Amino acid sequence: MMNAPAELRNATGSAGKVVHGDLSSHETVAIPPMPDYSGRILGYGVNTAIIIAGVLQGIFPGWMLWLVAGTMLWPHAAHLISRRTFLRRSPRIRQKMLFLDCVIGGGFIGMIGLVAIPAVSTVLMLMFSCLIVGGTRQWLVGTLLMGAATAVSVASFGVAESFQSPLLTSLISVFATGTYICVTAYYSHQQARALLLAKTQIQNQREQSIALSHKLSKYLSPQVWQSIFTGERDVRLETQRKKLAIFFSDIKGFTELSEEMEPEALTELLNHYFNEMSEVALKYGGTIDKFVGDSIMVFFGDPTSRGQREDAFACVSMAIEMRKHMKIMRQKWRSQGIKTPLQIRMGISTGYTTVGNFGAENRMDYTIIGKEVNLASRLESLADSGEILISYETFSLVKDRIMCRDKGEITVKGFAKPVPIYEVVDFRRDMGPHRSFMEHEHSGFAMYMDSEKITERERKAILAALEDAADRLRIEEDSE
Repeated sequence: MMNAPAELRNATGSAGKVVHGDLSSHETVAIPPMPDYSGRILGYGVNTAIIIAGVLQGIFPGWMLWLVAGTMLWPHAAHLISRRTFLRRSPRIRQKMLFLDCVIGGGFIGMIGLVAIPAVSTVLMLMFSCLIVGGTRQWLVGTLLMGAATAVSVASFGVAESFQSPLLTSLISVFATGTYICVTAYYSHQQARALLLAKTQIQNQREQSIALSHKLSKYLSPQVWQSIFTGERDVRLETQRKKLAIFFSDIKGFTELSEEMEPEALTELLNHYFNEMSEVALKYGGTIDKFVGDSIMVFFGDPTSRGQREDAFACVSMAIEMRKHMKIMRQKWRSQGIKTPLQIRMGISTGYTTVGNFGAENRMDYTIIGKEVNLASRLESLADSGEILISYETFSLVKDRIMCRDKGEITVKGFAKPVPIYEVVDFRRDMGPHRSFMEHEHSGFAMYMDSEKITERERKAILAALEDAADRLRIEEDSE
């Protein structure tokens, strides 16, 4: 009449094994499942023992021996019904068959006239199975069905003259029921252990997947990586037309420097430069496309965009900060013995480009192509040291907040007419007597200050350093 728990068999696989521990290990743990079929044989075997003991001791009528045939045949019939007929496709077939067991169990309790210990034993087995297989809802519905079947059966067969059972029948009932509960609990424990091991394996896989994804993210721009791993973008060959702000930069004089420095020192310098510039690019939300030699390519407007005007402003703002940051980096390089004054030059263009995954199905690159890309590259190559050249389209989007200077027109391949270009001077807020940014640089002296970013404690330290420097210069001037 009972149904043993086998909830975890699908999770542990048909072979009944779970891999656990480190993913590189092939250690497995065998989980012998207890199918519904075996559980019913065990449960109905318990009731067979109760019936035989009760009939032999005279508390059950002799005709109940015929029920033994039913208790021995029903588990096989239930298996055929639930596994070999069209009902196997029925949803929650296990729970439904257990409800039927509750009805049969209730009928059996009524047939034995509510004799206490055998009846309680049957109730315990059924309720235990319901709780394990279907939880409290299964237990509640099973209890109601069993109670209804018991009432009908009692009305038909009446109650026993005495609710007490002989000692042997009571011992057999208690022992058989305890055996059923212990065996069922053992398999439940084994399957719970399998679930715990499976959870450990999933956790290990998750941690390794996170670590691997973080490693892979180093080869992609954070915006692209996030859109892929959150499912916002499919990894397939597809492109689209978008209006983007495109940025190119390189280090002027890098070729000459590469001839003077050792490869190891040059690599360290270049990696430091790329790291600093990348942080600036990410600060403004730029998508880093690639590093080529000493060049950097960044674009704004994909995969996320704040609007054409804001994308263009963020791109130019990034370029201005890169130019300012180069002064700090030059000072640091000088302290490391690099005397060649490295200068950055930049070009920015805004317009429609084709953006997306290019390449082959097994190797693709997320990048952009189009004449605006060529224009940005051309502007970068025309720029002088420390200069930022932008196209007219970019100028029209940022001119309200950024001071620019007209630089005339240039001829670019792919454009039918000459292209007007402009030089970025600075933010309009940093122009005039109330500007927050100041910079000054000479041989042996470099100053870069953004007063909006200086805290009160830093301000006092900076003032003390400037006063010391001014005193030193005055002393040296007086001694000459």
